[in-house]
Amino acid sequence: METLLTYRGRTVRAADVETIRSLIAEHPQASRRELSQRLCRAWNWVQPNGALRDMVCRGLMLALHRAGFIELPPVRYRPPNPLATRERPGPAPEVDTTRLAVALSGLRPLTLRQVRRTPEEGLFNSLVEHYHYLGYTQPVGEHLKYLVYGHGQVLAALAWGSASRAVGCRDCFIGWSAAARRRNIGFLAYNTRFLVLPWVAVPHLASHVLGACARRLSADWQQLYGHPIHLLETFVDPTRFRGTCYRAANWQLLGHTTGRGPSKCKVPNRSQKEVLALPLHRRFRALLAA
Repeated sequence: METLLTYRGRTVRAADVETIRSLIAEHPQASRRELSQRLCRAWNWVQPNGALRDMVCRGLMLALHRAGFIELPPVRYRPPNPLATRERPGPAPEVDTTRLAVALSGLRPLTLRQVRRTPEEGLFNSLVEHYHYLGYTQPVGEHLKYLVYGHGQVLAALAWGSASRAVGCRDCFIGWSAAARRRNIGFLAYNTRFLVLPWVAVPHLASHVLGACARRLSADWQQLYGHPIHLLETFVDPTRFRGTCYRAANWQLLGHTTGRGPSKCKVPNRSQKEVLALPLHRRFRALLAA
């Protein structure tokens, strides 16, 4: 049967369009949101944690509407965009900035806290905003945030988010097809931010924290989002950093980015980054290519 449209990995055919038309006709008073939720339930289109893929479904229906395949009801309400109106994180409250220069053994055991959706998330955001050279950017999609404590003092912060959709050297390293990548990209996580606070001078702390976080990240992801993580990735700007802590934590250098970023630009428009990865499962290739 002929494919009419492909959206976010889902193929839409004529029979699917008829299903959506019937759904709209059966619920003439329904809003676009209600229609997308009904369609998700009809298709059993859910995330790994069981939540409806409502926003993706709404995007699919809007694409069909714009292509002339269906006629959606008029928009009734345009909610404010929280990303457009979001205030920058304020100063970190009551943080001990006393210089800490000790051996790692003198701080153990460290405490690693996952602070996404907890009262400490604001502290994480503020620390990254004010002490990381890239500042804080609100993640989109699945993500986790960690704070590291030693002797009651915050030492470091790490953020993990959804992986990049296409990275040439990484995809060659995994050996998956384009279709497998579309299906399984959610089983990768990207280290978007890693901050050791500037007053902390503890040798080997960064690699130790990376190892500790890697050992629990998949279980934490499973708990919050309903699926594990099989491979970690990050990008290091070699003009600023050497990536020593990643290499010391057994991350592998896979290659370099093209410098074109996520856009469709045909020529490099940014610096090339080193691509490093850490498998979390010994059968990660088979799992990701499945």
